Amino acid sequence: MPWFNALIRDMQFPTNHVARSDLAVVIRDKFPKSRYHFLVLPWADIDNVYQLTSQHIPLLNEMLRLGLQAIEVSRCLRADFSMGFHMKPSMRRLHLHVISNDFTGRGMKTEKHWNIFHTDLFMPFGSILAELEERGHIHQRSPAYIQSLLSTPLECNQCDRQFETIVTLKAHLLGHLVAIGAEP
Repeated sequence: MPWFNALIRDMQFPTNHVARSDLAVVIRDKFPKSRYHFLVLPWADIDNVYQLTSQHIPLLNEMLRLGLQAIEVSRCLRADFSMGFHMKPSMRRLHLHVISNDFTGRGMKTEKHWNIFHTDLFMPFGSILAELEERGHIHQRSPAYIQSLLSTPLECNQCDRQFETIVTLKAHLLGHLVAIGAEP
C-alpha cells in the first residue's frame, strides 16, 4: 500500500482506535507534532475537505464530538488543543487534526511541519463548518497561495519570537513547557 494511504490502513485496526462511532474513528498520529496528536477519520471514502458538501455537516459534527472525546482521554483542557484540517494534506482520507498546542512532538522536524499548523494552511474546524454552511462546499485555494504559506518565517505560537530553524524553535517551545511546570 502506498505511504499516502497509510491512514486508511491504520484506521482498520481496532487496536489503534482511541474512540469510534458508526461514522468515524480516532487514532493517534504515528508521527505526532505535539505531545498529544489525534486524527479523526470518517469511515466514508472522502479524500479531503474539497470533497465535502453541506450534506457532510452531520459527519463533521460527529468528527468534532469524537475529537472532544480524544481530548478527554488526554486529560487536558479543550483550550490546550487546536482542531482543524490541512489545506493541502499529504495523506489520503479526510482527517481532522486534534492537536495540543505545545508542538514539541517527535514528528515536528521541519519548517513545513510548523507552517502547516501555524499559517492558514491549517484550516480550523469552525471555519470549515462555516464555509460549508454558507457555500455548500470548500473553496479550493491556489497552489501559489499554498506555496507562499509554506515559506512563512518561523514564529513561536506563544510569544511571537521568530526563529531561523525548527531546531531552535523547538528548544524554545520546550522552555515554555518548563516555565508552566509541564513535563517536556
